[in-house]
Amino acid sequence: MDVKVLGSGCSNCRTTVALIEQVAKARGVPIELQKVEDLQQIMSFGVMSTPGVVIDGRVVHAGGVPGREKVEQWLAGAGAASPTTSCCGGAKPAANAKGCC
Repeated sequence: MDVKVLGSGCSNCRTTVALIEQVAKARGVPIELQKVEDLQQIMSFGVMSTPGVVIDGRVVHAGGVPGREKVEQWLAGAGAASPTTSCCGGAKPAANAKGCC
């Protein structure tokens, strides 16, 4: 699971990184965590309020420290979808489809 925390390195960004690391460790979920501090890269995700969180290329959060329960939900879905199914277990959406379910 590829996780990016988008932000300038402020205390909320550092708290978000630490929270994601703690939850991943507690759940035994392997993640690759990257801190993105470059403003142009952050804006390329469409995030205007930090910290932002991107999981496997999809923005899942922006603005403020996410709650622990939210992070647990994100990581609980790790590996749940196979290459032939979508996140909701149905047929994988077409390449140009947006979102899930």
